Formats: sequence, structure tokens, C-alpha cells
Amino acid sequence: MLPAGRTFYKMSGSGNDFVILDATRAPAPEFLVAATVQAICARGTGIGADGLVLLEPSGRADYRMTYLNSDGSRADLCGNASLCSARLARELGVLKGREFRGETDAGVLSGRMLDGGPEIDLQPVLEVRRDLPIGLDGGEQWMGFSVAGVPHLVVRVDDVSTVDVVGRGRPLRSHPAVGPAGANVNFVSPDGSGGGRIRTFERGVEGETLACGTGAVATAVHLADSGESGEVVSLTTRSGAVLRVRLSRSEGGWLPSLSGEARIVFEGRLGELQGPDTRKYRQ
Repeated sequence: MLPAGRTFYKMSGSGNDFVILDATRAPAPEFLVAATVQAICARGTGIGADGLVLLEPSGRADYRMTYLNSDGSRADLCGNASLCSARLARELGVLKGREFRGETDAGVLSGRMLDGGPEIDLQPVLEVRRDLPIGLDGGEQWMGFSVAGVPHLVVRVDDVSTVDVVGRGRPLRSHPAVGPAGANVNFVSPDGSGGGRIRTFERGVEGETLACGTGAVATAVHLADSGESGEVVSLTTRSGAVLRVRLSRSEGGWLPSLSGEARIVFEGRLGELQGPDTRKYRQ
């Protein structure tokens, strides 16, 4: 029996959409089951989302964010989900002041509430690789790999609007050069003003999403490292919303801060969820 009756919040982070459950007062371990996540996130038969978030208490920070992709796999971090979790924690009264700390599977992240919404300091990006044994397709200038909470491949292209994100992104997502866990694949074309336009193929969703926060961070790092942007990078996502990345240098790598939309779309209550159909079709 799939869980019903629980209040949820549908949120959007620049078009990256999530179902978030408030588990700060009542634990919700039943929502960590892959089939339950898939049923909730299914578009058409469920609520529809790129991922499921549990907002939980933390002994190390103001709150904990546990993130699961729409296929039920657990991810160490999601940038846009981090922004949405901070916004919801503020609305629920979990956060009182301007400064806050949120625990994730990637560690404890610091953040602050700005006039336009939350800003999150992600973990340092220590590895910026460009010597990848992957052949370039037409319109591609270079590729780079970094871990910004989760692994990311960044592909610099002439015009992101012409890219076959799924057709090109799917094989790159699991290319041996990005490691056995695979990577998100971000395609970016600079806009001439220090920013750019970005589209992302996300592992765990296994398709293009309207935005990816950690992908924006990895992309900003590679644009800055290549000299194609400064240390404040604004990236226009597929949804048209803008993710802003502030970068500073440390001895070991890049220190990124991410800000962007964290919008509560609606509040609802789980009802009759449809689980996966395991029947075999017979001729």
C-alpha cells in the first residue's frame, strides 16, 4: 500500500520541480522506497516532479535535506532542491534568521536569505578536468568534467538551442571517462556578456530537465576557468529563469554560491497513488 494523506509542497527551482515533504515533526521513512518515489514523481499518473525531497531535522544544522531522483535513486546533492528546501524551511518557521545551515548527503552547506530568495554555498569544486578522451561532435568546442556535489560533464557548444540534448546527452552521461556512476551533462553557449544559456541531461531523471543548479555551478566554473566569464555568472535555463553563480578562488579550487528561484507552486495532500504495473503483457 502506497502512503496517502500526507501533506506535500510542490515547488519549482527555475523549472526544476520537486515534491517536498515536511518530515521535521513526523518521520517519513516510507518515502525512501524507490517505487513510492516513482509513483509520486510520475507525470500523468502521479504529482509529477524531477525529484522527491524530505525536509528533516538535523543534529548538525538547522535542517536536513534528503533528495531522491524521480527514478528513486538517492543523490548526494541537488542545487535547486537545496534552494527550495531553504525557502520552505523559512516558510515553515524552521529558519528564523538570515543565515542558515542545511545538511545534505554531500555535507553541511551554509546559506543566507537575500531579498530575492535563498543563496547556498556549495562545497568547493576541486577538480576541473579538460583532458577528456571523448570526441567532439559538430558545433562543440570543448568538454570539461567536475564534481559540484554530483558529477557533471560540461560541453561548450556554439548554439545550445540546436543541441539534441537527449540524443547526445544519454551516451555522454554514461561514458567511461566520467566514471562508473555516470554524470549529468550540461550544454552551454556563452551569450557574450559573461553569462550564457544552459541545457542539461540529468542522470536519475534520464532526460532533459528545465534547470539544474549543480549543473549551473559546474558550468560556471568551467566558463570562468576557460576565461569566457568572470566570477559572477548568470545562466539562462531552458525554462527561461536565470540561475546566478558567484565564484571565488581558493588554493585548492573554486568556491561557488548558487542563487535562483525557489517558488512554492501549491500545497496538497497525497491521495490515491498508482504503483508500478508489474503485469506481463502476453500475446
